[in-house]
Amino acid sequence: MQFPPFQSKQEVVIHAPLQAVWEFGQDLTKIADYHPRVKRVDLISGKRQRGQGVAYMCYLKDGKNTCVEKDIEVVPMERIVTALPEDTMGITNMLPDYLVETRFTPLDEHETKVEFRHYYSTKSVKTRFLVGLPYLVEGHKTPFRRRSTGRGRLGEGKEARCPDP
Repeated sequence: MQFPPFQSKQEVVIHAPLQAVWEFGQDLTKIADYHPRVKRVDLISGKRQRGQGVAYMCYLKDGKNTCVEKDIEVVPMERIVTALPEDTMGITNMLPDYLVETRFTPLDEHETKVEFRHYYSTKSVKTRFLVGLPYLVEGHKTPFRRRSTGRGRLGEGKEARCPDP
């Protein structure tokens, strides 16, 4: 699979075995349970579990915005590649090739590292400015730290526990 240019990454260590972390993250209806900006999820593809080609719509807690995410590659217990084909915030207009690769790595029997790698092209000066603006305003480590990736509450570089299924 060909990726756009790599832009940023975050990682979190979850105090749970790889199998438990993987299984919890496969249920798309649970996204609102752990993502701080997602109110609910509609299953566009009619499938509750992640899989290649499965799409879902996230309704954000602001009550105004939505985004559609689509899994384009799923390698069990290893990684998921998710695209953002549409949204109401203008992200897809600025970054039409935006992808998130989520990698799962067991650290030991009871800990799993989850890494979120962001890929996208910044072709216009306006896009480069807007993508870099959060760095200037709030000192964010990444421009889309607050974007809906379905993993917001786990934190950036912090330790977390996998919720009980």
